[in-house]
Amino acid sequence: MDRIPTHPGAVLREDVLPALEMTVVKVAKSLGVSRQTLHKILAEKAPISPEMAVRLGKFCGNGPDVWLAMQANYDLALAKIELAEEVKRIPTAKAA
Repeated sequence: MDRIPTHPGAVLREDVLPALEMTVVKVAKSLGVSRQTLHKILAEKAPISPEMAVRLGKFCGNGPDVWLAMQANYDLALAKIELAEEVKRIPTAKAA
């Protein structure tokens, strides 16, 4: 694997919020979540849940699928790295 996909919180922090010229407080209020919840996502300490994806998809106008796909790609990349040695020991089943 060449690189870990970008956490969706980084996309929000680096691209979306600066482009909108909005504060975390204002975005959190618009999303209907606490400032702390949004801060955890922006700090890449919390994942984008399906519920948050729905909120972000409406807020950004790009739908929830984009946000869930980013989170899934990020999570999958981390899982592949974390489980790499264990997965090597798992045989691949073949149908008879």
